[in-house]
Amino acid sequence: MIMKPIDIVVAGHICLDIIPKFGESKVKTLDKILIPGKLVNVFEPAISTGGSVSNTGLALFKLGAKIEFMAKVGDDLFGNAIVDIMRQKTGLKVEGMSRVKGEFTSYTIVIAPPGIDRVFLHSPGTNNTFGYDDINFEVVKKAKIFHLGYPPLMRKLYLNDGKELIKIYKKVKEVDATTSLDLSLPDPNSESGKVNWDRILKELLPYVDIFLPSIEESCFMVNKSLYQSVKQRAGTNDTVDYFSAKDYTSLSDIFFEYGAKIVSLKSGHRGLYLRTQNKTVLNKMGYAKPKDINNWSDRELWASVYHVEKIASATGSGDSAVAGFLMAFLRGKSIEETIKCANAAGAQNLRAYDAVSGTGTWDEIQEMIKDKKTRSVEMRIDTPGWWWDKVSKIWMGPRDKGASKE
Repeated sequence: MIMKPIDIVVAGHICLDIIPKFGESKVKTLDKILIPGKLVNVFEPAISTGGSVSNTGLALFKLGAKIEFMAKVGDDLFGNAIVDIMRQKTGLKVEGMSRVKGEFTSYTIVIAPPGIDRVFLHSPGTNNTFGYDDINFEVVKKAKIFHLGYPPLMRKLYLNDGKELIKIYKKVKEVDATTSLDLSLPDPNSESGKVNWDRILKELLPYVDIFLPSIEESCFMVNKSLYQSVKQRAGTNDTVDYFSAKDYTSLSDIFFEYGAKIVSLKSGHRGLYLRTQNKTVLNKMGYAKPKDINNWSDRELWASVYHVEKIASATGSGDSAVAGFLMAFLRGKSIEETIKCANAAGAQNLRAYDAVSGTGTWDEIQEMIKDKKTRSVEMRIDTPGWWWDKVSKIWMGPRDKGASKE
């Protein structure tokens, strides 16, 4: 096997995040804060790069991965700021960042009061024109894993039934890189929200080895009726609390049918659900297939999140969890260790207001997992077939063949 010098190419969405800092409050819903005509006092802003390329990419860099970034910015103030921040944080030249004239750089204003799920005011900018020609496949050829994030926020990638996105993934598989994909939840009333994502995923997922969306994104794209039912029942509450364990299994069934090999559904404070295909399928994952196929094949697990004493912001937590997952996977960790690394990275991210500075090093992730004082948030699954494994301290699902019930 030819040795590849790059661990992961992280491609896709990037923007400048502007995050006002809110004071402590007993208010639990955003509509009690953002009232028309009301002045809301905030403190100093956190200004950082955002989007999947920044959030997942910089977290992977902190965890020790050899990274290449591929994204697109304009030749404006925000574009200069993004490139400067990425260079300062990594010491890399970030030559994979396309700079284009006449287009404005994407930015996001993140409304994230403590203890309340965040709201994003987002302008896509140059992300809308990112496509196949912005990927350097000679560099991808040297990478073990290719990860792309947030195509629902990138117009060129979702137009024409995702033809440009599918073209990218087909080409990546030709150069023997293991592929990874993360999504984002579009505004249902936007152009992206009206796209037939179910049709796109049917054509795309045969070329995706590791699929890492959230439970809401997954449901929105392939089961609109269930998504609308859950949203209605949840009201102003967090929708993740209204999905059943059966919903997770049925959604992963769909993604397996479409061609994904490993499916992990991010679930906010409910942790991470993970399901895998059989040995034959996993052996077709390309360069970075699982080191221990027996451990990884035919599994269904769900691990709860780690307790964080004081949450600053949830911005980028899911992206950090993706980084923790990919880094553990790349290092040949067991499936049980990998899901814990993902949750630990996501938990550490909660400690900071921006999307990247809270995540620790690889050693800090391992310490958090091994520390007996570190406790997982208690979670119960009452759905028949699910059981608690006392050894791994992870829930095992009815489709799991990796362990026998005690």
